[in-house]
Amino acid sequence: MTSLDLARWQFGITTVYHFLFVPLTIGLAAWVAICQTAWYRTGNEQWKRATKFWGKLMLISFALGVVTGIVQEFQFGMNWSNYSRFVGDIFGAPLAMEGLAAFFVESTFLGLWIFGWGKLSPKVHLACIWAVSLSTALSAFFILAANSWMQHPVGYELVDGKAELTSIFAVLGNSTALYAFAHTLLAAAITGSMMVIAISAWHILRGNEAGMGVFSRSIRAAIPTLAVAALVTVIVGHFNGILMTEQQPMKMAAADAVFETKDHAGLSLFATGDFKSNPEGLNRNIEIPNVLSYITTGYPNGEIKGINDINAEYQEKFGPGEYAPIVAVAYWSWRAMLGVGFLAAVLGFVGWWLIRKNKLEESRPYLKLMVFGAALPFIANTAGWIFTEMGRQPWVVFGMLKTSDAGSPAVSTFEVLVTLIGFTLLYLVLAIIAGRIFLEKAKKGPDPEKEPGEEDTREDDLALAY
Repeated sequence: MTSLDLARWQFGITTVYHFLFVPLTIGLAAWVAICQTAWYRTGNEQWKRATKFWGKLMLISFALGVVTGIVQEFQFGMNWSNYSRFVGDIFGAPLAMEGLAAFFVESTFLGLWIFGWGKLSPKVHLACIWAVSLSTALSAFFILAANSWMQHPVGYELVDGKAELTSIFAVLGNSTALYAFAHTLLAAAITGSMMVIAISAWHILRGNEAGMGVFSRSIRAAIPTLAVAALVTVIVGHFNGILMTEQQPMKMAAADAVFETKDHAGLSLFATGDFKSNPEGLNRNIEIPNVLSYITTGYPNGEIKGINDINAEYQEKFGPGEYAPIVAVAYWSWRAMLGVGFLAAVLGFVGWWLIRKNKLEESRPYLKLMVFGAALPFIANTAGWIFTEMGRQPWVVFGMLKTSDAGSPAVSTFEVLVTLIGFTLLYLVLAIIAGRIFLEKAKKGPDPEKEPGEEDTREDDLALAY
């Protein structure tokens, strides 16, 4: 392997690991804010216990997300110096906004929320957690704006072989960024609600009466959230697919292994055989007529350009070379993302139906299924990120800079190998430690209900969790 290959592996491993915590933190932060709002409005002690319990888990996820996210920016300078020189003027603004405006606000108000229990007025304290929730989303937006520029460059001009920013509003208003942001927030809602449902279902199945008030309320609020978020995700994903077909037709052609241009294209549920530019060697098992054309163009008879035709166009435009990504990776990651999205919607609406029939707590098969369902959004989020990034290859900045030209020429294979092994082992240790702490807190459940007149001495639990 070359230093470039190892650098790509390192960035892929650290990015996927980091992205496990991003939607979970955004989703749980919003959920904690909702729980505290319910407590503020009703005065019900169960909502306060729910706020603190889910808040502990949110803090663990937040801490891991911060630690793993810092590594991402260091890699730009270490392993991707040519890339950093090329995009530095573009990325400087959104990354500075993320660090100074979003992350600074996020961290400041998180500290106020952690240590402000009993010290700040209830209204101010509630405002703090909402500030945390909104700033986590804002932080994600600035990062997505930078990433979306790599997918669809706007608001720039080339000067001496480098991209220079001409309009920050074009970068922040990039249609790709807006769709990615909506998609990410919905994925976060699904991830957070699925985690709440899974933990609540686990406790309900074990009859943990000390927390039943918390878990019954939580699961009955989280299931409708899951159903609506999953349904809206499918709708947004459809329009995002149309936009992506216009901006990155090669990625969408690879998503269903369409090698030759055609209309009335059907969606294959799974395929076997040769994924390497040979449509004759690919066996499409179970194909739904016209669905792929509708997903990617908005019309059942819409035309989809094939990989081979797009490749020929790109060779004429950009020069000789292979411009298709690894088709098998794009094909299966896209299906994993879509499949989980539809499954999450089904599970959400089944649970909602059980709530309306007042049979949720007695439906042990459904509750058991939802305990394991906690893994589903992480599979979808990972698959979606892999599809987004690997589907863009061989470009690191679409149509402008190839991945093969973006590395650090002065960094040796041995140096990248050392950091790759080091970061992977470090992340493995962090996963074991954080996973154990997260599970212990989740299994323990909320603090015991306070007796009337009893002084609450547990205000520092959140600080210790963090």
